[in-house]
Amino acid sequence: MKIAALPKGPSQGFLVALCCGTVLALLAPNASALFVVNQPWVRPAKLEQSTEVYMNLTSTDGATLVAVHTSDAEEIVIRAPGKTARAVATLPLPAGMLVALAPGKSRLAMIKLKRSVNLGDRLLLTLTIEGADGSRQEIPVNAEARMRSPLDDERHAHHTHAH
Repeated sequence: MKIAALPKGPSQGFLVALCCGTVLALLAPNASALFVVNQPWVRPAKLEQSTEVYMNLTSTDGATLVAVHTSDAEEIVIRAPGKTARAVATLPLPAGMLVALAPGKSRLAMIKLKRSVNLGDRLLLTLTIEGADGSRQEIPVNAEARMRSPLDDERHAHHTHAH
């Protein structure tokens, strides 16, 4: 399984290149699986509080998120969609489908932070992904503390400028 590192802010050219690359990866029969993490972010919170982490995940061959680790919280769990606090053991990542970890959807919860997380801070997480073939891979993720997703911030910036 190969890993693609993506820039934190989307641009039109970048999104076109990502789409073309994904299509080519899906069409290549002998290509290795590609796993993409895009736009990771975390909500700010104070020491010993809990917060949530969001991002977009895509796997060309299908995979499963089986674990998440961080040194910045006592525990990190995968939460089910909705307002419940129900933790789930794994999160399926169907082949070729974007899985958005977002408010109200599946997401990651960091329980009892070991430090305060302020706007602009970066938190390191490690996702454990199990491929369709049973192999496991550790994926490092660098999430920025912010109030909303990078894409929402970009949309907001475009709507507030006079044209």
